[in-house]
Amino acid sequence: MSKSGLGAFSHVTVGVARLDRALGFWKDNFGLMVCDMREGPDAGLGRLWGIEPDMISRQAIVATPAGPARRATAGAMHLVEFSRPLPAVRQGARPFDLLPKNLDLYTTDMPARYAELEAAGHRFRTRWAEMHAGRHRFREVQMPAHDEINAVLIEAIGPGYDTAMSAKGYAGIGPLVTIVPDIGIETVFWRDVLGMDTTLELELSGPVIEQTVGLPPGAALRLRVFGDPAEVLGRIEIIEYQQVHGENRYPRARPPATGILHANWQVPDLEPIRARLREANLPHAEHGTVGALYGSGPVLSFFSPAGFRVEVQGRN
Repeated sequence: MSKSGLGAFSHVTVGVARLDRALGFWKDNFGLMVCDMREGPDAGLGRLWGIEPDMISRQAIVATPAGPARRATAGAMHLVEFSRPLPAVRQGARPFDLLPKNLDLYTTDMPARYAELEAAGHRFRTRWAEMHAGRHRFREVQMPAHDEINAVLIEAIGPGYDTAMSAKGYAGIGPLVTIVPDIGIETVFWRDVLGMDTTLELELSGPVIEQTVGLPPGAALRLRVFGDPAEVLGRIEIIEYQQVHGENRYPRARPPATGILHANWQVPDLEPIRARLREANLPHAEHGTVGALYGSGPVLSFFSPAGFRVEVQGRN
C-alpha cells in the first residue's frame, strides 16, 4: 500500500484455452517460473466471477524468479484454463480498440533477445525499434502470444528499471497496458481515487510509433503509467490513441473469455480502499472471503471508468 492507496498489482488474470500451451510459452521463451498449480473446478473463483465452478478446469501462477525457490511478489500471472471458453478478448481487434491490450515484459540487450526468439521461429509485428521521449529511451518489439494476447518486450535504457531477471533475461509483468477513451478521466481514477503514483508520462507520435503499434499515418498516443515507484513490476499503463476511434471491448473481458481479463491487488486491510471508493462515490462489490490459488481473504471488486475490472484482496 502507498498513502493508503494501491501500489503494485499482485497478478493479472489471463483466461486460456490450453494451459499447457500457455505455460510453455512463458517458461520456454522467457524463463518464467511456475509457482503453483491447481486441477479441477474452483467454487471460490466461480462465486467471485459469477460462473459455474466446473467452467474452471486448471490454473497456475507464473512469475519472475527472484532467487532460489522464490518468485517476485508483483507482476505475476494467474493463468486459468476454462472448460468451455468464450472467444478471446482481442479476437479480430484493431490495435487501437478499447480493451486490456498488452502484457509487457522487461528485458536486457534487445538485439540479442530478438535474435534468439527469431531463431526459435517466432514472428513479430515489426523489427524491434528504439524510441526516445525526453530523458527516456526504450527499445520495444511486439509479438503474438497464446489466446490472442499481445506480448511486448521492452528494454528500458537508463536508471529506475532495475529488477530481477530470469535466466533467459526477462522479467514481467511490468506494465499491463489498457487502452482507454479518455486518459484524463482514467488518470483521476488510478491516481486520485486509488492513490497510485504516476511513474511515467509520455506523448508519442511519428513513423516509428505508427509502425511499431500498427497505427494509421498521423495517429499519436498519450500514455501514463501508475504503480509503486520502488517496484517496476505490477504497474498499470493507460494509453489514449488520438485521431482514431476504437471499439469498446471491455465487456468481453470477463470469465470465461480467454485473454487478459483483470488485475488483482493484495493488501493488509480493505478498509482504506473502501473509504476511497465511498469518498469518490464509486460502487464496488463485496465477495466475502475467497480461498484462491494465490491466497485467501476477503475480496472486493470494481471497475475503472473505461471498464477494466479491479480486484483487491485482503490478507487473512
